Amino acid sequence: MKLAHAAALAAAAVTAAAAVVAVTTQLDRLSGSTRPAAPATSESAGPAAAEPAALGLPQRVTVPAIGVNAPLVPVGLKPDGSVQTPDFGDAAWYRPGPRPGDAGPAVLLAHVDSKAKGPDVFHRLHTLKPGARVTVHYRDAATTFAVTGTEQTAKTALPIDRIWNDTTKPVLRLITCGGPYDRSAGSYLDNVIVYADRLVGRED
Repeated sequence: MKLAHAAALAAAAVTAAAAVVAVTTQLDRLSGSTRPAAPATSESAGPAAAEPAALGLPQRVTVPAIGVNAPLVPVGLKPDGSVQTPDFGDAAWYRPGPRPGDAGPAVLLAHVDSKAKGPDVFHRLHTLKPGARVTVHYRDAATTFAVTGTEQTAKTALPIDRIWNDTTKPVLRLITCGGPYDRSAGSYLDNVIVYADRLVGRED
């Protein structure tokens, strides 16, 4: 995803937090982030996995380690510049960016919880460990990723240089809210970001 996409996401938090404890991706403050050492790749030798280019839109995401099996809905930007957010029980794929399995960083978003309904799709996202599998399902195929790392950062310092970098490899980023809950603002103070690389070859 290019920096222009990242900048366009900056207004997501205000609109989303008004209704529910929402996934937010504030990207307007870029200073202060540092780049960690590159995570070890999960790709291995073997026949190439099926490319999703001719498969249509991604339809579902499963993460067995945290009990996720949720529909995937494409989202973009609202007229006010904020990011569309999925309904409770759904996850979202940021459609202006790559599809999961295409070259570059694909982004999935989901709520951590709701005041009215309790835990949501990414409630346990922060517990994922390296090696955990994330599978994105298309109508006739699937592409699987292995988690390489997790970080938690303040929403005012989302590390866009690590999330939307210039890699040409198929990688995945899963984002939700985390950290302390600010009751006066009605939102969490941090974001949880999970990084994953696509597995190539046999998927088990």
